[in-house]
Amino acid sequence: MSAPLHLPECMRLLPEETTRVLRKLEWLARRRMQGTLTGKHTSPDKGVSMEFAEHRPYAPGDDPRTLDWRVIARSDRNVVRQYIEETNLRATLAVDVSGSMAYTGTHATTLDGKALSKFAYAQYLAAALAYMFIKQGDAAGLVTFDRQPLEFIRAASRPSQVHRILEMLNRAKPGADTDAAAVLHDVAERIPRRGVVFLISDLFDDPLRIVEALHHFDFRQHELVVFHVMAEEELTFPFSGYQQFRDLEKVSPMLRIDPHAVRISYLERIGKFVRAIEAACGNLRADYVPVNTKHPLRQTLLRYLGRRMHAKRSR
Repeated sequence: MSAPLHLPECMRLLPEETTRVLRKLEWLARRRMQGTLTGKHTSPDKGVSMEFAEHRPYAPGDDPRTLDWRVIARSDRNVVRQYIEETNLRATLAVDVSGSMAYTGTHATTLDGKALSKFAYAQYLAAALAYMFIKQGDAAGLVTFDRQPLEFIRAASRPSQVHRILEMLNRAKPGADTDAAAVLHDVAERIPRRGVVFLISDLFDDPLRIVEALHHFDFRQHELVVFHVMAEEELTFPFSGYQQFRDLEKVSPMLRIDPHAVRISYLERIGKFVRAIEAACGNLRADYVPVNTKHPLRQTLLRYLGRRMHAKRSR
């Protein structure tokens, strides 16, 4: 009898239920992408796909089969037809590993019998997205960050890239404080080609600085998707009686407060914060995906990717 197969520990981030869901889903870019392989995403370069781009004058050496004889007959000008080339996509997953991402709460969904912290949820989400892009022939990369970029894997499309990304996610640990805005400026500059950036974070930083950083991705012509990961308790503040609140990023001292005294003010501020990020994404035509860790990962993936596929096909 053969010995049982022992999978690498990092493979836990890609459970069967996730891969089963992703077999039926795909992700198509809205913006024109730049890549190195022929694929399904529109490229800014002119090529030989079926989508017409423009005419240009015939030049010696051009393939005679590209001549547009109808235009030549009407105008007596020798012109060739150019087409939009389709390309593979380069996706970069930017995952927040700062201390605040360690929060779990009592309403968090479970996976393999364990309640998922915001960070664990982000790990599984990033693993699923990386698997999906490699599966559909695109390239995926990863950057983890807190107050600075910690590890960076450039986007690649080879099958072994999934394992590299899973290993990097598996060894990441939340703990330090964050400077998300500064890091996002850095990430925007590191990605050499226009592509898509998936930001997976609670975005706990000055919202004005975060919004400014999101604009940097737009300036660099990257498509942006923001998975705004928060716990149910952070959104509803359901606490009662005197509580001790500990700063998971170890910047502020532990506070003992009466939740009733601050609930209204807290909810107003958190609501304003969420609306600011969502409005910025709307202005940039970026996807804003609110993620509540009380909802199963499968539900989050189906809701977002299913809606995205439907919107793309109905255009």
